[in-house]
Amino acid sequence: MSRTLFTFNGGVHPDGHKTESNGTPIRAMPLLSRYVVPMRQHIGAPARPVVAVGDAVLRGQTLGAAEGYVSTAVHAPTSGRVIAIEPCAAPHPSGLFDLAVVIEADGLDQSIAFEPLDWRALDPSALRNRIREMGLAGLGGAVFPSYIKLNPGAQKIHTLILNGAECEPWITCDDRLMRERAPELVRGIEIMRHALGSATILIGIEDNKPEALAAMRAAAPSDMEVVAIPTLYPGGGGKQLTYTLTGVETPTGGRSTDVGIQVFNVGTAYSLYRAVELGEPLISRIVTITGHVSNPGNFEVRVGTPLSDLVTAAGGMLPGASGEIVGGPMMGFDLMDSAAPVTKAVNCLIIKNSKLFPGKPIELPCIRCGACAKACPADLQPFEMYWYSRAKNFGRAQSYNLFDCIECGCCAYVCPSHIPLVDYFRFAKSEIWEREREKSGADQARIRHDFKTFRLEREKREKAEKFAKAAEKTKAAASNPSEASAAVDPDAEKKKAILQAALERAQKAKESVAPRNTEDLPPRVQREIDEIEARRAAVETKTESTE
Repeated sequence: MSRTLFTFNGGVHPDGHKTESNGTPIRAMPLLSRYVVPMRQHIGAPARPVVAVGDAVLRGQTLGAAEGYVSTAVHAPTSGRVIAIEPCAAPHPSGLFDLAVVIEADGLDQSIAFEPLDWRALDPSALRNRIREMGLAGLGGAVFPSYIKLNPGAQKIHTLILNGAECEPWITCDDRLMRERAPELVRGIEIMRHALGSATILIGIEDNKPEALAAMRAAAPSDMEVVAIPTLYPGGGGKQLTYTLTGVETPTGGRSTDVGIQVFNVGTAYSLYRAVELGEPLISRIVTITGHVSNPGNFEVRVGTPLSDLVTAAGGMLPGASGEIVGGPMMGFDLMDSAAPVTKAVNCLIIKNSKLFPGKPIELPCIRCGACAKACPADLQPFEMYWYSRAKNFGRAQSYNLFDCIECGCCAYVCPSHIPLVDYFRFAKSEIWEREREKSGADQARIRHDFKTFRLEREKREKAEKFAKAAEKTKAAASNPSEASAAVDPDAEKKKAILQAALERAQKAKESVAPRNTEDLPPRVQREIDEIEARRAAVETKTESTE
């Protein structure tokens, strides 16, 4: 019995351009002489370097440790020597540099001792901690640390969805992975099920990938359902895939886990298999290189490989190349520096030319036709969000559920005025986040100031109370001299009694030693007697002066 599928609103059908790269098997990249490994390869805090310049490292050795909760480790892609820890170019739309560990390879490719895990005997919590140390992050684009997504928490995850849709044009790395390594991928899914305790396993693959569907159906056991879904962009979005397969809508501002469903990319499942059953940290991934290049295809690329070397491995750019896109044409971005390395987030590199990717047309005024709203798979009103984002009225833009936008690009794709709508939405989101950070910093500063003021006032009050008590004692001493003497030294009588008892004991000792001839006392005993008599005299003198 086939599963009932649901159709989400909107979506588009851009040209797929899949055949350019999906016809050949995955190829291995040759070993390079130099790797650049950024510490920021996932959402959250970047890893903290734990090596120093000059250190020798082995393949799989930890270069950066997880820093904070939303973070994961980073590892060496090969053996060699650390020659620098410095800011380097990164594959990011901002073009900004990120801190990276630069490794000069020794050509030996020696590795640490990989330790496979008996995951069936491990508690899910212990398994998640090991996965964090292995550096696993989502390979579908968001690069969220996998150990967090594998933690069901208080919410029971009854359904686990594997995303093999790969709806973005040009990208075919997941397609080839499912065709060639389906059994290993299924074993990774079994590990996910163990960690989450899910009863239902669904593997969603677009129906334009018949070879991948056949391979996964052959490898999957009977309790895993491989489902062919319609080819429609962005059918591979987490919320859209969840709705297509289950009919369950993800709440506004929430995640699929809020309704008991977790979604993973198939590439993440494969990397989980290698980490757990082979003991290998995440040091490589499958990357598509396509477009205006001599030999397009898919490569297994080590993290830290400069993108320029990936282009060389694919035969180099053809004449007339006009740039590179990291990711797909709908959600990707122009590469600023070809020296930037492959990271866990890089799944595709497209070489552009003027025929495949014509120049952007001139942006015209919005005519409020509503085409963007009809194409939006998140049921938003992009034209309203655009007006308020452009006017920098971020509060109103947010009131239209700006943060539910998945930045798929459908709105910009159908816009007759050629407005880069997603760019405006990204700008508005970044401004709102920055203002929230500033507000949070101001709130913390105000809290610190208020506490300092409270502390100073408390110390001032305590000092005033102390002076007031001292003044009352002085006033009482002036009115009652006998009480004053007690106030001067309330323990005088007690001290006097103690000294008297000590003197009596010394006197007894003196008599027992030489009752008739005190001149023959030992010097030590005589000194003790003299000291006690001197202290007694001092106390009596002090008492007489106060009376």
